[in-house]
Order: sequence, then structure tokens, then C-alpha cells
Amino acid sequence: MTTTARQPGMALELALLLALATLWGGSYTFIKLGVATIPPITLIAARTAIAGVLLLVIMRLRGVTMPTDGAAWRRFVFQACLNSVIPWTLIAWGERFVDAGLTTILNSASPIFTFLFTAIVTRHEAASPRKLFGVIAGMAGICMIVGVDAFRDLGTGIVAEVAIVAATVCYACAAIFSRGFKGLDPMAPAAGSLLAGAAILIPLSLAVERPWMLSPSTSSLAALLALAVFSTAIAFVIYFRLIQTLGSVGTTAQAYLRVPIGVALGVVFLDERLGPTAWAGLACVVIGVAAMTIPVREAAAA
Repeated sequence: MTTTARQPGMALELALLLALATLWGGSYTFIKLGVATIPPITLIAARTAIAGVLLLVIMRLRGVTMPTDGAAWRRFVFQACLNSVIPWTLIAWGERFVDAGLTTILNSASPIFTFLFTAIVTRHEAASPRKLFGVIAGMAGICMIVGVDAFRDLGTGIVAEVAIVAATVCYACAAIFSRGFKGLDPMAPAAGSLLAGAAILIPLSLAVERPWMLSPSTSSLAALLALAVFSTAIAFVIYFRLIQTLGSVGTTAQAYLRVPIGVALGVVFLDERLGPTAWAGLACVVIGVAAMTIPVREAAAA
């Protein structure tokens, strides 16, 4: 009786998990379309500003207030640098030279770098043999993609791929740093870091890229709006709901679900093609991330 009663609720949560993986997997396609006529800093400045304001509105509707103390906002600024300002700009720049599908694969490795930093620097979680296997498989996948295919196009291509991997390292640092936001509603650091990111990126965009002189295409503008509204603001709302319902471990399943989704979207909508080495690398990265994120079932569990 209880099991059947729970089924519809669990089906909804799993559908939301798939939706989250699709929204985050689709962000690479949106970025690829956006940077076609909008420079990287301007694109990410607009993304953070629109998404930050939307999250602020959602928080107001929920009756949640943002912290006002300087210490919290200093942490938001630092989190913004690690989670949006640096990585999103690097990804947007990198996607001018790299396919969205390859970007999805390279960027999915953040759990691998998180594990490495945790094991070497913070040591707040135990390293298991399965996680170690995941790291080896994931790193092998990255090497197969960057170290083999990229050398066909030595120059900007490999620099762009290294930039995307650097963005992944930033995500790993952000994941470790975000453990310090205890006692806050989970959406507060998301909104705060997005708004802090916008405050950094907008002046930079005005100084470097002079956005008033741009003539962005309709498809780039539509991609920017989709990126900000769906892949950032709505995705964060779903993410924080799933943290409460599926838990943090269950929610990390999107890390490996979004890889095939992101690659498929690039193939369907951008007519991208992956070489044999990239497909093998994709398989290694998915196996590695899955090995590190799928929870181990307790043998004694009833």
C-alpha cells in the first residue's frame, strides 16, 4: 500500500531529474548558438544578470530574504568567481572553437576533480576504491578526447579544450567551497552568487566588448534567453527541490545523465559529429562519473 502510494511522487522526482539533466545538457548548445554573434563576456554577463533577478523574484514569492551582512556577500563574490564568472566565460570562449558535444563531455568531469581536490587537499570525505576507479576512467576519457583528437587541430582548438577543462576545475573548487553556506536557504547562495557575478561581468563587458555596438542575431538572443531562464534560473529551482527530495547523492545523477543528452542535442541541432576517439572518451567519462556518484546499496538494507 505504502509502496504504491509513493510511486507517483517518485516518478515526478525522476522526471524532474531528467528535466534537470536536459536543461543543463542543453546549456552547451545554447552557448554555442549564443557566442555566434554575442561575445563571451557579454553573453555570460547577461546570463547571470537575468537568472539572478529571476531567482530573486522566486525567493521573494517564497518569502525568503537574502542575507545583508558583508561576510555573506564576500562569500557570494568568491563563489561567483568559481561557479560562474570564470568557468562560464571560459566555456563560452571555448565554444567558439569547440563543438558543444565535446564541451559537454569535458565539462562533465567536475566530480572527478572534486574527488581529487577532496582526497589531496580538504580530505573531508573518504576515498573508496570505486571512486578511485571512477577518477582513472574519467581522466582516461579526458586524455582520449583532448590528448588525441585535439592534436589534429593544434593551436586554438587545444587551447579552447584546455580552457573548458580549467572551467571544470573551477566547478570542482566551487563544489567544495559551497559546503560553507550552512544555515542559508539553498537558493540564497545561487541567487547571491549570480548577482555578484553579474556585478563583476557587466562592467567588464562594457569595457572590453562594448555591447552597444553589437548586432546579435535572433537565434543568439533566443539562445541567451533560453540559457538564462531555462538552463540557469529554472534549472536551479529544480536542483534545489531535488536536493530536498532525492538528496544530494541522488541529484548528482544528472552529472552523467547530461553527458549523452548534451552530446545528442549537439548532434541533432548543430549537426555536430564526434570522432571514434571522442566516443570512446565519452564512454570512459560516463563510466567514471557514474562510478563516483551512484550511491552504494548497503548489503544489510532491508
